[in-house]
Amino acid sequence: MSNKIAFGNTDIQLVPLIFGGNVFGWTLDEEASFTILDQFLDLGFNAIDTANNYSHWVPGNQGGESENIIGNWLDARKNRDQVVLMTKVGGRFGYDTKPNTKAAYIKEQVELSLKRLKTDYIDVYQTHYDDETTGIEETLRAYEDLIQAGKVRYIGASNISPDRLEESLDIAQQKELPAYISLQPEYNLYDREKFEKEYQALAAERDLAVIPYYSLASGFLSGKYLTDDDFKKSARGEGIEKRYWNDRGRKIVEALNEVAAAYRTSASAVALAWLLEQPTIAAPIASATKKEHLESFVSAIQLRLGDEALEKLNNASAY
Repeated sequence: MSNKIAFGNTDIQLVPLIFGGNVFGWTLDEEASFTILDQFLDLGFNAIDTANNYSHWVPGNQGGESENIIGNWLDARKNRDQVVLMTKVGGRFGYDTKPNTKAAYIKEQVELSLKRLKTDYIDVYQTHYDDETTGIEETLRAYEDLIQAGKVRYIGASNISPDRLEESLDIAQQKELPAYISLQPEYNLYDREKFEKEYQALAAERDLAVIPYYSLASGFLSGKYLTDDDFKKSARGEGIEKRYWNDRGRKIVEALNEVAAAYRTSASAVALAWLLEQPTIAAPIASATKKEHLESFVSAIQLRLGDEALEKLNNASAY
């Protein structure tokens, strides 16, 4: 696949679908992770997103497992120059720690991430969760030091309030500090309201490249949940049923499947293609555990949804 895009206001070129690294060390062990990463790259994709604390929620894990696996793969394949590597700092490990965006913490954590990833630089280093108490200038100056040292190329933000995001962009401009070039919010066909009401206009105005997480709503939009019984088939099913399986959720699934049938493709591909049609979206983040999931990523990038299909999906998911 040669259809790379310029990533926001950077010199990074990426195929507009990013692999979500939360599955490494969770639903995929190292061997299975290597296989899916090889397949992902072989299909022409080139961007991977992870975080320093993935996958701390798995019993027995400490956090850092995902970065370790990616680092071992990069080292084994000697392909660092072919990969756009994104990771995060500031999120919690386990349930007893709070977000942290203090300068000393960021500088300590970047060294640990670089070591696990077996690389000397990170393409996009993101504020995973804003602690909302550390002064914004302190955080940005820490990033400035990392950029000047060549350890980080660009910075992005994920879970940050619209006010703090706007303030961060203003301070960066006023004090000539590095500015966030990307935003990673929760956004998909079901979870639309918060992003569209609180962030979309700001992202457009400030030219932020938006890379949504939970692009397939934890798998709810993947086409595998069509009836009440389908939720009983997987470990995650019960939580997904509670959150999404209501009248609106059923309408969305029905519309997705109608559009998928009309375009002879998968529900996943349609859900991702819908995201790619939305203003400010640079590249959705999605995880895969099987080759067929990756094939729906390829379909999503090649799919051009017509006005009628987009209208059907927009109406079904209206809030």
